Amino acid sequence: QVQLVESGGGLVQAGGSLRLSCAASGHTFTSYTMGWFRQAPGKEREFVATIRWTSMTYYADSVTGRFTISRDNAKNTVYLQMNSLKPEDTAVYYCAAAIALIATTAPQYNYWGQGTQVTVSS
Repeated sequence: QVQLVESGGGLVQAGGSLRLSCAASGHTFTSYTMGWFRQAPGKEREFVATIRWTSMTYYADSVTGRFTISRDNAKNTVYLQMNSLKPEDTAVYYCAAAIALIATTAPQYNYWGQGTQVTVSS
Protein backbone atom coordinates (compact mmCIF):
# COMPACT_ATOMS: atom_id res chain seq x y z
CA GLN A 1 0.00 0.00 0.00
CA VAL A 2 1.07 3.54 -0.77
CA GLN A 3 -0.50 6.62 0.78
CA LEU A 4 -0.31 9.89 -1.14
CA VAL A 5 -1.09 13.35 0.21
CA GLU A 6 -1.12 16.39 -2.06
CA SER A 7 -0.64 19.99 -0.97
CA GLY A 8 0.06 23.39 -2.49
CA GLY A 9 -3.13 24.10 -4.38
CA GLY A 10 -4.88 27.42 -4.23
CA LEU A 11 -6.13 30.45 -6.11
CA VAL A 12 -3.77 32.29 -8.46
CA GLN A 13 -4.13 34.84 -11.21
CA ALA A 14 -3.46 33.96 -14.82
CA GLY A 15 0.25 34.08 -15.54
CA GLY A 16 1.12 33.16 -11.98
CA SER A 17 2.80 30.10 -10.52
CA LEU A 18 2.09 27.36 -8.00
CA ARG A 19 4.05 24.37 -6.79
CA LEU A 20 2.20 21.23 -5.83
CA SER A 21 3.72 18.63 -3.55
CA CYS A 22 2.83 15.00 -3.04
CA ALA A 23 4.16 13.16 -0.02
CA ALA A 24 4.25 9.37 -0.28
CA SER A 25 4.40 6.81 2.49
CA GLY A 26 3.90 3.13 3.00
CA HIS A 27 6.29 1.54 0.51
CA THR A 28 9.57 2.04 -1.28
CA PHE A 29 9.07 5.32 -3.08
CA THR A 30 11.66 4.62 -5.74
CA SER A 31 9.75 1.51 -6.83
CA TYR A 32 7.03 3.64 -8.37
CA THR A 33 6.51 5.81 -11.35
CA MET A 34 4.81 8.97 -10.13
CA GLY A 35 2.31 11.05 -12.02
CA TRP A 36 0.06 14.07 -11.85
CA PHE A 37 -3.42 14.15 -13.30
CA ARG A 38 -6.15 16.77 -13.22
CA GLN A 39 -9.91 16.83 -13.49
CA ALA A 40 -11.99 19.88 -14.27
CA PRO A 41 -15.73 20.01 -13.53
CA GLY A 42 -17.68 17.99 -16.07
CA LYS A 43 -14.55 16.60 -17.69
CA GLU A 44 -12.65 13.36 -17.51
CA ARG A 45 -9.47 13.02 -15.53
CA GLU A 46 -6.53 13.84 -17.78
CA PHE A 47 -2.84 13.11 -17.68
CA VAL A 48 -0.51 16.01 -16.86
CA ALA A 49 2.99 14.65 -16.24
CA THR A 50 4.90 11.59 -15.11
CA ILE A 51 8.36 10.85 -13.75
CA ARG A 52 10.19 7.58 -13.35
CA TRP A 53 12.54 6.84 -10.47
CA THR A 54 15.38 7.61 -12.89
CA SER A 55 13.88 11.11 -13.27
CA MET A 56 12.89 10.51 -16.87
CA THR A 57 9.83 12.70 -17.50
CA TYR A 58 6.94 12.99 -19.92
CA TYR A 59 4.33 15.74 -20.23
CA ALA A 60 0.96 16.35 -21.80
CA ASP A 61 1.18 18.72 -24.77
CA SER A 62 -1.04 21.23 -23.00
CA VAL A 63 1.51 21.80 -20.21
CA THR A 64 4.83 21.23 -21.96
CA GLY A 65 7.11 24.18 -21.40
CA ARG A 66 5.03 25.52 -18.50
CA PHE A 67 4.96 22.68 -15.94
CA THR A 68 7.87 20.75 -14.48
CA ILE A 69 7.60 17.48 -12.58
CA SER A 70 10.38 16.45 -10.23
CA ARG A 71 10.94 14.05 -7.37
CA ASP A 72 13.06 13.92 -4.25
CA ASN A 73 13.53 10.25 -3.47
CA ALA A 74 15.16 11.04 -0.13
CA LYS A 75 12.00 12.88 0.96
CA ASN A 76 9.53 10.51 -0.75
CA THR A 77 8.01 13.53 -2.43
CA VAL A 78 7.06 14.45 -5.97
CA TYR A 79 6.50 18.02 -7.11
CA LEU A 80 4.70 19.80 -9.90
CA GLN A 81 5.95 23.31 -10.60
CA MET A 82 3.32 25.16 -12.61
CA ASN A 83 4.25 28.41 -14.32
CA SER A 84 2.39 30.69 -16.72
CA LEU A 85 -0.89 29.35 -15.44
CA LYS A 86 -4.02 29.77 -17.53
CA PRO A 87 -7.71 29.70 -16.54
CA GLU A 88 -8.01 26.38 -18.40
CA ASP A 89 -5.55 24.87 -15.92
CA THR A 90 -8.26 25.15 -13.25
CA ALA A 91 -8.95 21.66 -11.91
CA VAL A 92 -8.46 19.29 -9.02
CA TYR A 93 -4.93 17.95 -9.31
CA TYR A 94 -4.22 14.38 -8.27
CA CYS A 95 -0.97 12.66 -7.49
CA ALA A 96 -0.70 8.98 -8.38
CA ALA A 97 1.75 6.08 -8.17
CA ALA A 98 2.19 3.33 -10.72
CA ILE A 99 4.11 0.07 -10.78
CA ALA A 100 4.43 0.34 -14.56
CA LEU A 101 7.68 1.81 -15.82
CA ILE A 102 5.91 4.19 -18.20
CA ALA A 103 2.42 5.31 -17.28
CA THR A 104 0.46 8.07 -18.99
CA THR A 105 -3.11 6.86 -18.51
CA ALA A 106 -5.16 6.76 -15.33
CA PRO A 107 -5.86 2.98 -15.40
CA GLN A 108 -2.11 2.32 -15.23
CA TYR A 109 -1.87 3.94 -11.81
CA ASN A 110 -2.34 1.85 -8.70
CA TYR A 111 -2.61 4.46 -5.95
CA TRP A 112 -4.15 7.93 -5.82
CA GLY A 113 -4.18 10.91 -3.51
CA GLN A 114 -7.29 12.84 -2.55
CA GLY A 115 -6.52 15.79 -4.80
CA THR A 116 -5.84 19.49 -4.34
CA GLN A 117 -7.80 22.30 -5.96
CA VAL A 118 -6.06 24.72 -8.31
CA THR A 119 -8.06 27.74 -9.48
CA VAL A 120 -6.66 30.19 -11.99
CA SER A 121 -8.55 33.46 -12.34
CA SER A 122 -8.52 35.51 -15.53
